[in-house]
Amino acid sequence: MFLITLALVVCAAAKDESLPEMKTRLENARLDDQPELAIKIAEFQLHDADRLYKDGKSDEARAAVTDIVAYSQKASDAALQSNKHLKNVEIDVRKIADKLRDIKRTLAFEDQPAVDQAIRNLEDIRTKLLNEMFAKQDKKGKK
Repeated sequence: MFLITLALVVCAAAKDESLPEMKTRLENARLDDQPELAIKIAEFQLHDADRLYKDGKSDEARAAVTDIVAYSQKASDAALQSNKHLKNVEIDVRKIADKLRDIKRTLAFEDQPAVDQAIRNLEDIRTKLLNEMFAKQDKKGKK
């Protein structure tokens, strides 16, 4: 019972964590924990970018979009380096790219190129992850 309560408290605390706190935690995290943390930051920035675009704060939203790509890349790099969480990171990056496509459709024309470039970058990240995952399957199949 104590462990369940402790787990719930930790989860609740993680949800209330601010962006700077998450970034600091990422810097100090074990390699195996970095993919999940980096994706959480990217998702946080995704929601922030959506809100900022809706509020007409395009410059701040573009900065958040830049962070989305940067932290998705960090998640990918950590997953590739640790050889863990490849599939989860790929799925999360795909979902982020899909949401950015939805956001792009609501934007003024001049705001779309930055989001379009971010989507292309995310697709490149996904391709690299998929190539690594399928290369491993090919190696396993040949043994």
